[in-house]
Amino acid sequence: MKVGIISDTHGLLRPEAVAALQGCERIIHAGDIGKGDIVQHVSAIAPVQVVSGNNDVGMPWADSVADVLHFDLEGWPTLLVHDIADVPAALRSDTRLVITGHSHKPLIQWRRDCLYINPGSAGRRRFKLPVTLVLLDVQPKALQPELIHLVP
Repeated sequence: MKVGIISDTHGLLRPEAVAALQGCERIIHAGDIGKGDIVQHVSAIAPVQVVSGNNDVGMPWADSVADVLHFDLEGWPTLLVHDIADVPAALRSDTRLVITGHSHKPLIQWRRDCLYINPGSAGRRRFKLPVTLVLLDVQPKALQPELIHLVP
């Protein structure tokens, strides 16, 4: 299963991000969406799971969006939360995949038997950080993440 992981769009859904997400069977947005129509646009590509970020708080379209999601991704128990600082309180003993956003800094790191992914920011460039997302190949016994740079 091909999964697109995106975060921190802050109201900007780049054409490069849309192109990179084509062919995904599922899309995960790790918060700081910025505008409700971004979720609608990406859901036209594939089913979407999303959490709200700190910049989504108080926006009417985000009232029904969860802060934390636990779900199974093709047999991989997954935690989705915007800020990695919230992971310890939400982490379950069987979690094998943790997806966060917030920092705008891409991260793909195995910590024991749990893969931590932060796709970075796919929205407006902040500071000198790259503009990225992650494509994740999910297999029954393997997770293969790939960091995709959207703009030079």
